[in-house]
Amino acid sequence: MLKNYFKTAWRNLTKDKMHSFINVFGLCMGLTVAILISLWMYDEVSFDKNFSHYDRIARVVQNVSNNGEVQTWFSVPYPLAEELRSHYGSDFKHIAMAVNLGSHVITIADKNNPGVNTKKVLKSNGGFFEKAMQEILSPDVLQGSGHVLNDPSSVLLAASAAKAYFGDESPIGKVFTIDQMAPVKVAGVYKDFPHNSSFADLDFIASWDFWYHANNDLKDMTDPWRPNFVSLYAQLNDNVSFSDASERIRDAKLKKVNEHLQKKKPALFLLPMSRWHLYSEFKDGVNTGGAIRYVRMFGVIGLFVLLLACINFMNLSTARSEKRAKEVGIRKTIGSLRRQLIFQFFAESLLTVSFAFVLSLLFAQLALPFFNSVSEKDMHILWNKPLFWLASFVFIVITAAIAGSYPAFYLSSFRPVNVLKGTFKASRFAAIPRKALVVLQFGVSVSLIIGTIVVFQQIEYGKHRPVGYSRANLITVSTRDSGIHTHFNAVKDELMRTGMVASFSESESPTTSIWNSTSGFSWPGKDPNLSTDFGVITASVEYGKTVGWEVKEGRGFSKDFLTDSAAVVLNESAVSYMNLKHPVGETITWWDRPLKVIGVVRNMIINSPYDEVQPVIYTLLNYQGNVALIKLNAQASAGEAVKGIEAIFKKYDPDQPFEYKFVDEDYARKFGNEEKVVKLAGIFTVLAIMISCLGLFGLASFVAEQRKKEIGVRKVLGASVLSVWNLLSKDFLILVVIAFLLAIPLSYYFMNNWLQNYSYRTQLSWWIFIAAGVGALLITLITVSFQAIRAAIANPVKSLRSE
Repeated sequence: MLKNYFKTAWRNLTKDKMHSFINVFGLCMGLTVAILISLWMYDEVSFDKNFSHYDRIARVVQNVSNNGEVQTWFSVPYPLAEELRSHYGSDFKHIAMAVNLGSHVITIADKNNPGVNTKKVLKSNGGFFEKAMQEILSPDVLQGSGHVLNDPSSVLLAASAAKAYFGDESPIGKVFTIDQMAPVKVAGVYKDFPHNSSFADLDFIASWDFWYHANNDLKDMTDPWRPNFVSLYAQLNDNVSFSDASERIRDAKLKKVNEHLQKKKPALFLLPMSRWHLYSEFKDGVNTGGAIRYVRMFGVIGLFVLLLACINFMNLSTARSEKRAKEVGIRKTIGSLRRQLIFQFFAESLLTVSFAFVLSLLFAQLALPFFNSVSEKDMHILWNKPLFWLASFVFIVITAAIAGSYPAFYLSSFRPVNVLKGTFKASRFAAIPRKALVVLQFGVSVSLIIGTIVVFQQIEYGKHRPVGYSRANLITVSTRDSGIHTHFNAVKDELMRTGMVASFSESESPTTSIWNSTSGFSWPGKDPNLSTDFGVITASVEYGKTVGWEVKEGRGFSKDFLTDSAAVVLNESAVSYMNLKHPVGETITWWDRPLKVIGVVRNMIINSPYDEVQPVIYTLLNYQGNVALIKLNAQASAGEAVKGIEAIFKKYDPDQPFEYKFVDEDYARKFGNEEKVVKLAGIFTVLAIMISCLGLFGLASFVAEQRKKEIGVRKVLGASVLSVWNLLSKDFLILVVIAFLLAIPLSYYFMNNWLQNYSYRTQLSWWIFIAAGVGALLITLITVSFQAIRAAIANPVKSLRSE
């Protein structure tokens, strides 16, 4: 019997090729989207699950009271590690600090060509960890020893880094330097962490002790509990919960800091590894989510796109009901039970979905390179995972059940007497469910169009926000070594003589980030109980000219005033927060050091372009900066200018790689996540519209076929092509208008909630909804008009000759 079901299903599938093509191709598109989104979601939710102790690993985080709000800081003071080990050891199996997780300069001596300047200089990502970090992360060691951090002079290399550093030679025992500190030797090579890992960028793992002994400033700190600059990781004991351990360590820092820092009310807690990626955002000390909202959003999009494809199947199957009425009638007459007919129609649905699924796997495989490029991932179809095939089977069965349910129960309900007497005709109410499904289809499509437009508009809104400085022709160059700072004036003179540089300065932070924030500021009228934290940017005198900041009051720094070494410039947010009515000339104190306010500048967008601007205080640099800021001459060729700058930097700092960034490009990276979302959402929206149009095209062809004789009579009686087109199109246009009206409030509700995640956000303008509605109407007209015009220009003799 089962074999017969599928044999009959195959015959029906091959008999009406147009109907079958629309069903299979529509389902194939929906399933392809569902597969790609499922792979993307799997990649996101499996973040960090490669670590053996995934469910026991946490990061120590703190909530602090600052500027009248609770802020969440992911860095802590370095003595905290020993404090937790000493007094809370029963909760933790391992505790380990990490510092300087980022870019470093690797210098490798060329032993094959001994001599002057025979060095290989590379830029690599890595960090310095306490030895327990090896137990926490448990890297898969491929060569050498896995327990190398006991020796401060040893490092672990990622396999890809070992290849880049030493080629095909064995890296074990090889020596190199990190940031021109003492030499280290390679004691082991580990397998690269996967791309969906918090430590995916680690090229090397070096020792905390090595870094600590190389930094005298750290050992000479008068109050090591004050600065927060280390990441602290922990592995809990098996019988301890994250919440209980968090409660016990809550005041561990508060008990150790000075009276001033106690005003910040630091409260420690553990953030489990399972929440690092998807739940990384906090507002006022409360976890508000993070990337999980994109996982949910794309999950909903995937379900809706698949639902659209299923609706096509339902609509096209029920639209053909009159053609299959006699088949049902004969089967019932010869004894077929209704459940057997239901099984038959489900078998047809299952066969169609299975065929579409096989094609969708092919399409998904072909689309993956492009999809990986857009989403910046490295995903693969999990061919060798039994779970994938089990999920695929369940996926096929559920999709077949959804797609075939309505046709199966509807078609199997026909009464054989009416059918075989030739009096069967679907009632006028029979089309209502089909129309409702069309409304649902286009309601979803219109909602996706509106959502995509809103996300795109939010990105554009952020991009066009006034940034308070000039990004054009501005580049930053990393200066890790003291070579450029020591010869600052000589470098500046040579740069200016090239004619390609308009201005040159140094800074502790680039223009797109604030690398230092601190408390300890006081000003007239400040509440003594108020805890504050200001962003601090220290820079050379030429900083303002180089970045082109906008001075609102007073002046910027100048060489003509020696007193500027004890002066500050405030941004508008700092003035507003301090409530200074006449800021220029006021004196503020920083850890009891008086500083005179000489100017106020317009807020510069340095951190997120969607957040409120942080209060920032600018001071003069009296030590080595981290970056050089260079304003290129607008008339000069950028390529030639960069080459000239590199030559000068290499002259004064030959051991450092020349790393530069155009500030406008660096600023554009801040929109990376949202731009990926809008690209993916745009692609899925287009596919959703295509699926809806495919179904609409099939429905229009069946309606035209059903009304063929009516159209023939109308044409004989003098009906024009326009009137016939109107006859066949208006019903579909009405359905789309209804879908549009239903989509407006739903889209407004969800997108308005999404925008609340941003402090600086666009408004939901009326034109967005109108544009989506007009777009949906135009798409419908184009889709339906082909069949409508084709029916309108057909020869009526052919449709009426049987009469």
